[in-house]
Order: sequence, then C-alpha cells, then structure tokens
Amino acid sequence: MNATDRTPADLLSSALAADPARPLVTFYDDATGERVELSVATFANWVAKTANYLQGDLAAEPGDRLALLLPAHWQTAVWLLACSSVGVVAEVDGDPAAADLVVAGPDRLDAARACSGERVALALRPLGGRFPQPPQGFADYAVEVPGQGDRFAPFAPVDPGAAALVVDGEELTGAGVVARARTDADTAGLPAAPRVLSGLPYDTWQGLSYGLYAPLVTGGSVVLCRHLDQLGAPAAATRETSEKITFRAPLPHSDRP
Repeated sequence: MNATDRTPADLLSSALAADPARPLVTFYDDATGERVELSVATFANWVAKTANYLQGDLAAEPGDRLALLLPAHWQTAVWLLACSSVGVVAEVDGDPAAADLVVAGPDRLDAARACSGERVALALRPLGGRFPQPPQGFADYAVEVPGQGDRFAPFAPVDPGAAALVVDGEELTGAGVVARARTDADTAGLPAAPRVLSGLPYDTWQGLSYGLYAPLVTGGSVVLCRHLDQLGAPAAATRETSEKITFRAPLPHSDRP
C-alpha cells in the first residue's frame, strides 16, 4: 500500500500500476456452477465503465447516497469501487426510499421501486448477461455499461475524509475503509499478497473486509463464493487447493477480524 492510497479507489489504482495481469476477484456461484475470474486490469475496466455511467448518465455527485441491494458478487464489488471513484456513498442494503439512486439485483426490484431517483437493475447472470426482458422502471446495467469509457476521471476530487460506505448501520469514510481493512488484515494475520477464500455475505463489514477490502489493501486477491454452503466438504477442499488459497475467511458467526 502506497502513502497516497487513501480511498479504496486509490488502492485499485495502485494495484493496476503494480501488476495489472494478476487475478483480483474470482467469483463462484455454487447454486449455478458459475465461475468468473477477473484480473486487476479487467476489474479496473469494469469499475471505470461503471463510474463513468454513475457520474455521467446517472448524474451522481460526491455525497449522493446509493442504496446497494446486491448480494456478494463480483459486480457488487465493481459497484463498491465505482462509488468510491466518484465519491458516492454506497449504502449496503440501504433504504431505497431515502436514497438518491438505487442499484438492485433481480430479487430486490420490488423494494428498489421505492427510490424516486435513478434505478439500475442487474440480472446477475453469467458473464454479466442482460435481462431477457428489461424490468419496467429500471435501466439494465448490462445494456448501459459496456459502451461506457474505459478510463475514468472524476469531475471533482474525492475527499478521503467524506462518507463513503454504510454497512450494518455504520458509516465509514473512504480513509476509514482503508484503515480498517488494513487493521483487519494485520489482526487476522493475512499473509503477504494473500489469496483469500470468502463465503461471507456482503451485508456486514466482516463480509466486505474479507471479501474485498482486506485482500485489496494487502496486494492480494479474493475467491468470492456465493452459496458456498451448497458445496460439499470434498469439493470445498479441492477448490482451496486448485485456487491456491492461503487464507480462508471465518464462518459468519466467528469473531470479527
């Protein structure tokens, strides 16, 4: 981590400069058999496109509140870093009625309709596929984002001391996210450049830390597993070996890092 890494978006920029080809996020959905691996460069490209969409088409500004109604998923990680890039506050499982805009998965669309601002829907299909039929009242992320620019520059500098993330009722600044992730990594004893396996949901700080921020702050990567409880013990052990896991996140009810 460099001295200039004051926000999660800064961490991604440093990772991109250091080694763009290495894996950053590997995603499994054990209910569907899906596996997606994104290098730093590919992940950063998705973040840039999403940030351009957020800042441009959606007209989001620093300090705006975005209700993020998505599960632990590689596209959720992209949205978290895009929000950090623009300066938008990502409210995980936030109240759509109180938010400036909402981003929701296919099972949260009814709740998301309470938002009076811009609404974006994600199908969460393999390979980032679009909805077969666009949901009424929503923009389809998979339709809108691919054509966005591959490079992003914020209209206004992002303040590391400003609110950046709300999770489980706690608000953190961008600098606070980075500092807390660094502390978590040290406390948990993450090895250098760890390969972390996490089956934790993204609706708690622990899930976000192990599933994104702590691997990012330590120059590592994450194998993010949705529906990991559907994978049997032998298959789980095989995955840890094949993915060269060096650290496994604790179960959801373990002590926080």
